[in-house]
Amino acid sequence: MASKAWGGRFGERTDRRVERFTESISFDRRLFEQDVRASTAHAEMLAHVGLITADECQQIVRGLSEIKAEIEAGTFEYTLEREDVHMHIEAALIDRLGDVGRKLHTARSRNDQVATDVKLWARDGLDRIDANLAELQRAFVGAAERHRDVILPGYTHLQRAQPVLAPHYFLAYVEKLARDRDRVADCRKRLNVLPLGAAALAGTTLPIDRNHVAEALGFASVAANSMDVSSDRDFAVESVFVLTLIAEHLAGWAEEWVLWSTQEFSFLALPDAYCTGSSIMPQKKNPDVLELIRGRSARVIGSLNTLLVLIKGLPLAYNRDLQEDKEPLFDAFDTVEACLELAAVIVAGATLRADVIASRLDEGFLDATTLMEYLIKEGVPQRSAHEVIGHLVGLCVRQGCKRLADLPDEEFPKAHPSLGAGVKDVLGVANAIKAFQSYGSTAPAEVEKQLAAWKTRLA
Repeated sequence: MASKAWGGRFGERTDRRVERFTESISFDRRLFEQDVRASTAHAEMLAHVGLITADECQQIVRGLSEIKAEIEAGTFEYTLEREDVHMHIEAALIDRLGDVGRKLHTARSRNDQVATDVKLWARDGLDRIDANLAELQRAFVGAAERHRDVILPGYTHLQRAQPVLAPHYFLAYVEKLARDRDRVADCRKRLNVLPLGAAALAGTTLPIDRNHVAEALGFASVAANSMDVSSDRDFAVESVFVLTLIAEHLAGWAEEWVLWSTQEFSFLALPDAYCTGSSIMPQKKNPDVLELIRGRSARVIGSLNTLLVLIKGLPLAYNRDLQEDKEPLFDAFDTVEACLELAAVIVAGATLRADVIASRLDEGFLDATTLMEYLIKEGVPQRSAHEVIGHLVGLCVRQGCKRLADLPDEEFPKAHPSLGAGVKDVLGVANAIKAFQSYGSTAPAEVEKQLAAWKTRLA
């Protein structure tokens, strides 16, 4: 079975298989709100410059509003013949208004219409992502306040390295998310340029006012080159790149908390509402949500790869390949938004097991670097001090001491004359924490400043 092609150029009807192959209404229908918003602004501009009358504009705007209400109510009918959401809305308007509805497409093409709608959708999406990032930041700040006095082992190579305050640890994620928010803002700035008015690729001979539309839709400026804007999907690729970095940050955090919630670590109690059980082992409490957050980063990375390959080698200006940009764009936004929403409530509901952490805090010689820097303050070169403390750690291992402080007092001056009575003041994780001084470190005073600053910024 075949159907009628769009427009008057064709002498035979479009094959049904082509309709099925080329349709995008199955996924681009979610652009309906943006399409109505952009079409309304376009109609108002056409009236502003005299290409349609004020009465025609009112009819069009009212008709678009009615169509939007039908779509929202679920009563709007979709068909393959009308291909995409843009043609559905325009055809429905023509069904209502006849020739008045046919005037809506004056001075625009589906090329610039689609680009405008997708930009509006992505801009809305970036705003939601930013709000979700801020909510997750607030959750981490809340966790920092709840665990203000907890000392954690810090890791490099997943080996115990130095002690850190728990608020310092939580604020590390706040900083990562701040960079993500900066990238979202930068991406939004480059995205916020109006394509509408480029028409198919060369612009239009009609006396339109693109700045009028830009102002109505909240765009900061209008695109300066009609050929570029017809083919530009940089904003889609950049948006998904930003989302990919967010997904990677979430995956790293999820991996860490999966480990910390194991019996082997026992650092973290996850809220029951975000864990699942086993179909066969009744004792299990599995961190499935964290594992899925970690796993779904793969989908976002896949969306980025799809878009990068999609635009590779495309000539100017518009090519139908660009229809394939929407599904990876939509999926990346949907995935990251869902992950951020769940991440915030998990962070807000999780609790560090302070007693378990404290019971094993002396393991791993977390104060070794502090003791090395004590020697440096005494005038010993760093490399020499490193070797001396390394010798003491080795001595502990051979003698079965868990802590440097467990060594006999006489071993310290034997290792180096500068390791006198004052050495005990820097041994142990509590003393090591107090010894930190540098800006941005885990020094208690520095951490308090950073925590106060973030509370103010996120208020």
